Amino acid sequence: MARIPLLQLSDISLTFGGAPLFKDLDLVVHPGDRVALVGRNGSGKSTLMKVMANLVEPDTGSRVLAPATSTGYMEQDPDLSGFETLGDFARSGLDPAESYRVDMVAEGLKMNPDMATQSASGGERRRAALVKLLAEAPELMLLDEPTNHLDIEAIAWLEAELSQTRAAFVLISHDRAFLNALTRATLWVDRGQTRRQEKGFAHFEAWRDKTWEEEDVARHKLDRKIKAEARWAVEGISARRKRNMGRVRALGDLRQERSDMIRRQGAAALELESGKASGKRVIEAKELEKRFGDKVILRPFDLRIMRGDRVAFVGPNGVGKTSVLKMLLGEVEPDAGTVTHGIGLEIAVFDQSRAALDPEATLWDSLTLDPLLGVSGNSDQVMVRGTARHVAGYLKDFLFDERSLRAPVKSLSGGEKARLLLARIMALPSNVLVLDEPTNDLDVETLDLLQDVLGEYDGTVLLVSHDRDFLDRVASTTIAMEGDGRAVAYAGGWSDYQAQRAKIAAEAASKVKTATPKPSGSKVADKPAAAEPKQGLSYTERHRLDALPAEMERISAEIAKLEELLSDAELFTREPVKFQKATDALVARHTKLADCEEEWLALEEKAEG
Repeated sequence: MARIPLLQLSDISLTFGGAPLFKDLDLVVHPGDRVALVGRNGSGKSTLMKVMANLVEPDTGSRVLAPATSTGYMEQDPDLSGFETLGDFARSGLDPAESYRVDMVAEGLKMNPDMATQSASGGERRRAALVKLLAEAPELMLLDEPTNHLDIEAIAWLEAELSQTRAAFVLISHDRAFLNALTRATLWVDRGQTRRQEKGFAHFEAWRDKTWEEEDVARHKLDRKIKAEARWAVEGISARRKRNMGRVRALGDLRQERSDMIRRQGAAALELESGKASGKRVIEAKELEKRFGDKVILRPFDLRIMRGDRVAFVGPNGVGKTSVLKMLLGEVEPDAGTVTHGIGLEIAVFDQSRAALDPEATLWDSLTLDPLLGVSGNSDQVMVRGTARHVAGYLKDFLFDERSLRAPVKSLSGGEKARLLLARIMALPSNVLVLDEPTNDLDVETLDLLQDVLGEYDGTVLLVSHDRDFLDRVASTTIAMEGDGRAVAYAGGWSDYQAQRAKIAAEAASKVKTATPKPSGSKVADKPAAAEPKQGLSYTERHRLDALPAEMERISAEIAKLEELLSDAELFTREPVKFQKATDALVARHTKLADCEEEWLALEEKAEG
């Protein structure tokens, strides 16, 4: 029996700037679909998602949404005007009886609902849009880069939340691990067409490469056929004229077919070249400490970075990763301790805030007017690792065409800004490369190429990222910043760090279980139980145990509010829908409270050994 689609787009065509972005596009989203929407930067993924959300009107074609189907779209730049706090925005449109959902989601995504909208950063505003969408729980969710600006813990929470939802969702993301874990089908936007495969993103690259290989074979066969027919057109005039003209027309059709084949966009020509070799010891930190007010960023910490190391810094947002990185670079003064740089360091920095880019400047000026890159103020040349190149040719290596070179930086997409920043730092000779959140907004192909380039780079790499797959592929050492100033070095990337942490926690738990009981009359046994350290818990479990009492108190308060609402004897007859929602919410809250109490008891027992 055929499933009734939630959403269907038919014969969609859309043109921007004279070139068709989509032509005769068709796609269907069914109930329960978990779809990865993939494609190169600039291929139209976000625009297509806006068409799906009915925010962009196509030139031709139709959009059909199943009756009574609710749809939610996560806006990249939400309009928060008229709302005092992020929580007010996230709760807008929700029934008061369902507003508790905002608090639940906000906790998981680490959004402060009380933050004033006027002081919220772009990342915090996007997080509020994601909280609003998940709290509304529509039947179809359209998620455009939801993991941007989330730390690894929040990404893991979101991954768990989406893995258990019954809603259908379409997902754009650069995070391979996130896509691999969640998706069951893949929509590939490629040169104005969409292809669908009923397999998740984990199978995408094999499918893409096979498709491209088949295209190359078909193009080669067509070229050979055109060549043979063209030779006949010159040499075979002696045959009957009627047949000749038919073949000439057929040759014209073949040539038209060949010209209609849109060539694939090439990969960005990323290339890094080390400057002169640095000393063997690049950076050495001893007894480094830092705090901002009452917040401890770093307790006494030692680190030695050698030439060729790939060191990644991981941890929750706000824990101080970028601050530690700036201390190591000498940009921020530590409260105590010393940082010693090796000789001959040439440092290039990729800044997550894109602060090096002037939003009002053009792409052309961003390179030619940079005193480190431009040959002169009025030149069309740019210095690329000591060699003069024409700015248009160099930017073409990073997939910018000549028409875009005079456009302002502020008109670029996130992925295009990232490529422009890569063009700037890769033009400079360097032996230390600092990458602060480099993966945001880059497409899969450019990420692959960046990983390959970093693998061949002779210099040293310092990296901050929340992309687990990228960390696994690049990092040789992971510095885990675990909160309260603790920073611990682990060998390898993200998966290695997780495995080592789990092993340490298991060994600690084993020691607690096998410890010899003290005689009841001993002085040690008479100490209060509270003095015993909770050795059996990992950092995450300790944090969870500390957080649970406040969460249970909050849930109890929500239960009290719902019970007060339901105490109105006239509510059922006056507003039966609201009564039913409040009843369902009350049941859900009681269930959640029971789960929290059970979790708290289990953690307490584990902590006590």
